[in-house]
Amino acid sequence: MKRILILASGEGSLAQAIIDAVGDGRLNAKLVAIISDNSKAHVLMRAQRADIATSVITMKPDRQHWDEEIFSAVRGFHPDLVVSAGFMRILSPDFVQTFKTINTHPALLPLFPGAHAVRDALNAGAKITGASVHWVDAGLDSGEVISQVSLEVLPEDSEESLHERIKIVERSLIVSTLIELLPTLEKKDA
Repeated sequence: MKRILILASGEGSLAQAIIDAVGDGRLNAKLVAIISDNSKAHVLMRAQRADIATSVITMKPDRQHWDEEIFSAVRGFHPDLVVSAGFMRILSPDFVQTFKTINTHPALLPLFPGAHAVRDALNAGAKITGASVHWVDAGLDSGEVISQVSLEVLPEDSEESLHERIKIVERSLIVSTLIELLPTLEKKDA
């Protein structure tokens, strides 16, 4: 059974979709931990309710110290795959070279990378946007795309309403992607 570790910073709706898929048997995996950079993140309560180990590693003034701390914490859980699910930090090149890591993104990459993808899509007048799951590399949302789902931008969409609609399809996309991806993974030595 493959071991998944989730990185998350906020509410945790993507993490909950994965927790639910493991719980109901759709996803044959073990969730070994959820690590957050935010001690107040609701995702930590979701993990505790599901009896999943949690850890909080807040950003340090010395970025290299934080990079080392998160690397060490993840290594201790021996994951086959790290899932960045609403984790609002860029991971070090050493981290992504060592741990197979995927990320969800609220746009059709390579369009609209970065933290403001939904706003950027609206400002560009995009008629279609969506969600992507991609491999994390040393760049900003620049890794190879694994899967995507499209969503029409409605004339009445605000940034908030569009982002909420994207989150719905994003939750389904991460689960379906993991179901397809996990059986193909070979473990990296970390």
